[in-house]
Amino acid sequence: MILVMRRIGGKTMCHFAQLFRPVLGFLIVFPFVLLSACSSQQDETSQSSDSTPQQENPNAWNMQLVGHHDLQARPAYQPEVHAYGDRRILFVGQHAGQSYNPQTDLVEVNGLTILDVTDPSLPVLLKHLPPTGLEANGSQHVQICDGSVLPQGDPNRVYMVRTNGLISYEMFDVTNPAEPEFMSTIDATGFSSRPESSRGNRETHKLQWECETGIGYFNGTPEGWRVTRALQVYDLSNPEQPEHIRDFGLVGWEPTAVGEFPEYLVSGLHQTFAYGDRIYVGYGSGNAGTLQILDKDKLLNGDPEAADPLAPTPENLVYPQISRLDMPSYWGVHTAKPLLGFEISDNENDMGGSVRDFLIVPSEAGGSAIYCRGVRDIVFFLDITEEENPFPVSSYQVPNEPHDFCNDGGRFGPHSVHDAFHPDFDRTLAIFSYFNAGIRAVDIRNPFEPVEVAYFIPETTENTIEMCAQVNGIERCDSAIQTNNVNIDDRGYIYAVDRSNTGLHIVELQGEARTLVGL
Repeated sequence: MILVMRRIGGKTMCHFAQLFRPVLGFLIVFPFVLLSACSSQQDETSQSSDSTPQQENPNAWNMQLVGHHDLQARPAYQPEVHAYGDRRILFVGQHAGQSYNPQTDLVEVNGLTILDVTDPSLPVLLKHLPPTGLEANGSQHVQICDGSVLPQGDPNRVYMVRTNGLISYEMFDVTNPAEPEFMSTIDATGFSSRPESSRGNRETHKLQWECETGIGYFNGTPEGWRVTRALQVYDLSNPEQPEHIRDFGLVGWEPTAVGEFPEYLVSGLHQTFAYGDRIYVGYGSGNAGTLQILDKDKLLNGDPEAADPLAPTPENLVYPQISRLDMPSYWGVHTAKPLLGFEISDNENDMGGSVRDFLIVPSEAGGSAIYCRGVRDIVFFLDITEEENPFPVSSYQVPNEPHDFCNDGGRFGPHSVHDAFHPDFDRTLAIFSYFNAGIRAVDIRNPFEPVEVAYFIPETTENTIEMCAQVNGIERCDSAIQTNNVNIDDRGYIYAVDRSNTGLHIVELQGEARTLVGL
């Protein structure tokens, strides 16, 4: 990891560059510019579709830009929208690095950006909240819960949990989103017993906070585990008194396991999706992935016949498992989003099987996806009607041609599907972030035959950083859009954030796609 300095608009900007990262299953070494920073003044950072040149973007179909914000040229990861009465507030987690904040006139370590998106055509930055302490850098993931929904929350307050760099999880009061109030460090991550590698030996990553139960499903490093990412479960039903429930992962990762350590590229857990009485777990976001379906009650309470029901023994780790599906070495399970009780109109006259359960499972395009130097990642649809035997039934991918994404630079392939549920989208459209292919909307009314119906590829800006890779022994570098993650709000607006410092893009559906969801 190196620190790179550059001058933009009279300001000194900094970014960290990670130069090499091998990919499991391939003998490939490539440069990957992770982060950058640059900035313009606050009154120049918001753009509506009336004033931005992206309004004329030819790389759009059934989708148009509504608003844009440069996010102070910080590399963005997770967008989460929350309703505050008639207001809509967007929380954006960020990768590590640092950039200039014109609100404070300081260069600040990247943390969390909070914006008012009530008017989606003109998002207003309320606050950039750096991480806590000198050791932390970045705050990639965030979740919000109303106290009125939490079992023991204050009904007049709004709460936020976030990752604090790679070292801890934090609780904030965000009742006033412009002035977040630190409440507590929920817990600090431990250190993996695996020999330290280029990915380090402690991490945090994507988390879920289930507001109705108050249970937090966190992704981090429990002390002594043999991977850097495992499931850490907390009771946050009372935000004033967080309680650790258990640590969980695949057998062989627990501290007492013997034998060879997992390959250092096997990071471990990527994301949980708790829904109803099940938890859908993705391990290995882009290679050597594993899908696990868990019984929620058994995970939270453990085996009543065990001496210590929640201890990380092989028997206790298998106890909640309903099923497991291992992917090939070249594909992963970034997310496993459930679509349950799905009525398929084409099957409505069948004697059976017209109502089915599915999972949407993207395999994340990693660094080898720059200039298409590895196996192409895609999105899978799995039938889990018989949940003991999950089975892939279809897939979706953006073709390289005619656009020629492989030569645009940056990663080409899927990252994730929108996390939020929405009654008009849930059985109709799925929204995907697709790195240099932008935002993609897919008709999922028949999950056996997903069909793309809209897309929007944002334009690069002066803030967009270059990404470089060795191609046939020659270094190539290009600036390319890297739509990193997407989400939706209750109004149907789509929020996309860029990994290469291009900012936030708020878009809306048009044409056939808009008609499908009844907007």
